[in-house]
Amino acid sequence: MFDRRLLSNFDWILLGLVVVLCSVGMLAMYSATLGSPEKQSYFTRQTYWMLTGFGVVLATQFVHYRTWARLGIFLHLAVVGLLVLVLLYGTGGPGTSVQRWLKMGPIFMQPSEFCKITLVLTLAYHFRDSGSDNHRLMKLLRMTWSALLILVPVTLIVRQPDLGTALLLLIIYFPIVFLMGLSTWPLLGLGALGAVSLPIAWLSYLKPYQKERILTFLNPERDPLGAGYHIIQSKIAIGSGQFWGTGLGEGTQGQLNFLPASHTDFIFAVFSEEWGFFGSMFVLLLFLLLTLWSLAGIFRSRDHVSAVLSVGVVAMITSHVLINIGMTLGLMPVVGVPLPFFSYGGSSTLTMMFGVGLLLNIRMRRFETT
Repeated sequence: MFDRRLLSNFDWILLGLVVVLCSVGMLAMYSATLGSPEKQSYFTRQTYWMLTGFGVVLATQFVHYRTWARLGIFLHLAVVGLLVLVLLYGTGGPGTSVQRWLKMGPIFMQPSEFCKITLVLTLAYHFRDSGSDNHRLMKLLRMTWSALLILVPVTLIVRQPDLGTALLLLIIYFPIVFLMGLSTWPLLGLGALGAVSLPIAWLSYLKPYQKERILTFLNPERDPLGAGYHIIQSKIAIGSGQFWGTGLGEGTQGQLNFLPASHTDFIFAVFSEEWGFFGSMFVLLLFLLLTLWSLAGIFRSRDHVSAVLSVGVVAMITSHVLINIGMTLGLMPVVGVPLPFFSYGGSSTLTMMFGVGLLLNIRMRRFETT
């Protein structure tokens, strides 16, 4: 029997913020694909993905968030299996040496995107009763097992290679384990270990193109027509928008195809050129409101499952926003991180919308007792 309290507790503000962001994102996608006939099909396909995403949001509500958490380990293992298949049969497109997608008929699927949300689900169930770990050894064992849950997919993703997504998984992981009682000393130890490992990683593990991205981030002008081209053109686009922007479809960088990846990683630069500082601040304000509103729900969480799910989803969305916009402004290296609700990509869109569905699911059931 339907419980009317579910509808009365539905978070319409959260849904409204997401709808506005998706609407602005589709407007940016329309403009980013307007100047190139071969890109115009991306707008149609992204419309389908966005509508499917809202269908995912709706479908997520019919299953209790605790049930989603219980299913998390099975979904996570399935995604890990897909990551193995990516290394064996994956593709990265013509002329590239990366393997990040699985081709399934007309659809290209990126399992590493799904891994972000399955990791959150798995950790939520893993830490469901961590409050009863009174013994230090039990807490250590639980933390160790959680590290294994992320170590396997991160290793597989680094092999693709996709350091950006591997970094995002770590960014999602650490707020969760910190929330669940990991002291600051292990975090400081890991930070020190990471600092010591940087020279080794640079000499032994980083690919030439990854080194080039870091060097170009430090000085884009060292290769203005090569590795630094993306960042330079992105800065030109953002600066050209000035305060009010050039207008929809009137940006030279995006419409004349000076800006690469204008419908994916650098879509924010296209939007900033056409809507200016005013439009950019409006989008940033929407993301800030979405983050703060979602964080407010964490303090009212009634159990560890809802708390971990909320922290994980907020960390997932916020980290994407900060890295992508920092990348377009030249404040971070180019790592291929999409902007939520804006960038083209079915796997990314469905992952983000599933996360939104989980947040709505938790808010809708806040009247329940544990």
